[in-house]
Amino acid sequence: MPIRVKTPGMFSTIQDLGRYGYSHLGISPAGAADRLSLRIANLLVGNQENAPALEMTLLGATLEFDEPRIVALAGADCDAIVGTSAVRPGEAVAVPAGGMLKCGGMRTGARSYLAVQGGFDVPVVMGSAATDVRGGFGGLEGRRLKAGDLLPVRDGRSTRARRLKPGALDAVYRHDTVRVTRGAQQEWFGPEAFEVLFSCPYSISDQSDRTGLRLKGEVLRPREQSQLLTDGIPLGAMQVPQDGQPIILFVDQQTTGGYPKIANVIMADMHHIGQLRPHQQVRFHEVSIPQAITLLKEQERWLQDAFVP
Repeated sequence: MPIRVKTPGMFSTIQDLGRYGYSHLGISPAGAADRLSLRIANLLVGNQENAPALEMTLLGATLEFDEPRIVALAGADCDAIVGTSAVRPGEAVAVPAGGMLKCGGMRTGARSYLAVQGGFDVPVVMGSAATDVRGGFGGLEGRRLKAGDLLPVRDGRSTRARRLKPGALDAVYRHDTVRVTRGAQQEWFGPEAFEVLFSCPYSISDQSDRTGLRLKGEVLRPREQSQLLTDGIPLGAMQVPQDGQPIILFVDQQTTGGYPKIANVIMADMHHIGQLRPHQQVRFHEVSIPQAITLLKEQERWLQDAFVP
């Protein structure tokens, strides 16, 4: 039986780990803004890491279950209850037949991920179930949820819920510092620009979304105002437009652009980008590409070791 959406929250979509290999066609990766949290939620209920789950932004959804289901939340600390019992991030819980899961506001972080045992049963488009809202495909009819939607769920009776080790999440979620490597047009910027970027805080603008995070802070200027031909944009690239206020290109980003890229968020820290809230301050710390690779490997080892055998 499908799960019924009573209230959809602020911006809730079905996402998986993303749609890759189509940037040459102008198709963004989409997928979870916080891939690490989606993976954790899925592993908690015994799903494959890439199973479709629900991404909720700032204000969560209220869902009604006709059949008993095992669910888990991960990511932002969401004010969630089943009946009168609180649902804490990082725990698998049972929702009884006729039960209601109410997810309220995010106390910390920006996005919470709800995985249901078995995963949501939505079509796979170009290798992914991720919702591309701008393109109008993937997920549930290519759009955010609305009241009255019915979310089909796959049979999850063959899967087994899991538990995280005590304190496993303590070192994972920090949103005040993001590590970056130097970008594709790093030579366009002098030492003073990098000194500003790595020493001054930036705040997240209200004009931020899954396409990109606009930052407000000290102005960054290239050495000279040159014209860049349209260039491919990697996920997490930090562009510097003419006003000098950087933009971090995110999961629903355009795939090409003409602004110089001063830096790039490392893959191990992309989940922090997905949890940044409007007006929150963030600082940037430079690492080398070999260090970025090592940090990603360390994160993968942590994820494999975070669950009780």
